[in-house]
Amino acid sequence: MIFITGPLYSGKKAYACQLLSCSREELSTRAVWDVQELAAKSADLNVLADELARREVVVATEVGGGVVPVDREQRAAREAAGRLSVLLAQRAQRVVRVFCGLPMELK
Repeated sequence: MIFITGPLYSGKKAYACQLLSCSREELSTRAVWDVQELAAKSADLNVLADELARREVVVATEVGGGVVPVDREQRAAREAAGRLSVLLAQRAQRVVRVFCGLPMELK
């Protein structure tokens, strides 16, 4: 699995399309994105990470770089997203951070 991460609107999906040589329409059959939203609803992040690791490409938006939310549920959702990213990076054969449209290979 290739794990692609980066801030909002940084070019992650465009990079995934380039990497997979596919259109944006085809991307949904080969990749899954916005997985940080799945983390907030997951009862077991390890199980979720195992399921996602079976996909060809997993894309996650980085969260937690801004102001810490006052709301406890929002803080818990950010923590779950961060923990899921760690688990996905551990399982990935390749990890790429996309920033300003530039891919940076981390692993």
